[in-house]
Amino acid sequence: ALQYRIGQLYMISKHSHEQSDRGEGVEVVQNEPYEDPNYGNGQLTEKRVYLNKLPSWARAVVPKIFYVTEKAWNYYPYTITEYTCSFLPKFSIHIETKYEDNKGSNDSIFDKEAKDLEREVCFIDIASDDIPERYYKESEDPKYFKSQKTGRGHLKEGWRETHQPIMCSYKLVTVKFEVWGLQTRVEQFVHKASEQLDILLLGHRQAFAWVDEWYDMTMDEVREFERATQEATNKKIGVFPPAISISNIAMPSSTRSAPSSAPSTPLSTDAPEFLTVPKERPRKKSAPETLTLPDLEK
Repeated sequence: ALQYRIGQLYMISKHSHEQSDRGEGVEVVQNEPYEDPNYGNGQLTEKRVYLNKLPSWARAVVPKIFYVTEKAWNYYPYTITEYTCSFLPKFSIHIETKYEDNKGSNDSIFDKEAKDLEREVCFIDIASDDIPERYYKESEDPKYFKSQKTGRGHLKEGWRETHQPIMCSYKLVTVKFEVWGLQTRVEQFVHKASEQLDILLLGHRQAFAWVDEWYDMTMDEVREFERATQEATNKKIGVFPPAISISNIAMPSSTRSAPSSAPSTPLSTDAPEFLTVPKERPRKKSAPETLTLPDLEK
């Protein structure tokens, strides 16, 4: 489990740096130890995800002058991640993650947290699932990659039944968007957006394919790599506050007299066209019940 944790931290830092550029990407605001009375010692990380690197569902509802805040509390093997936006104070995504040393066979892992919620299970296989062409690299394909240091790979069809060590990352995603007329449509849109699955798939493929880069690292060493990479990423982005001009043109009287609880722009019961729920993307039937990654403990 410790090896997986190191690989995950390494992957997140390197991936964020590769995907960032001036004015866009992921800025790390804070990353420091944090103690919780219930979960014990952990790590609190706060990031700002700038618009050009947001998934399509977020770009559809977030203006370009704003960013999404990601806060993560890591009490490995349990983590909590929340996404919020100041422009949409009633919009949030809450993700709980648990890690277990199995191949995704624990169907009741979130029964306590989601016993009263309607759930839809998504299956992700880092070796067999299709990945968008723009993300694909043969060097990061688990079907063809073989680790020189560990001998792990190639992950061929049915690898989950025979490959050792192995572990699974289980995620419980809850979406809230309490805006009259759009709540159900946006929640469905976010839950069904295939881009979320693509990002999870890509990240874990990279964590596996980069194993020879991080396998010999200690936790202290990966934290130092994380610190140095985050500093370089923030400089690469060149973060600067957006210029916002506010017009002094008077609003129509009908708008000025609206009750304080009314939305600032008229909303009908029908969601705009850009929030149409995307069609289901076909996934291979061989995918497991949850995202599965070899256990890197040994």
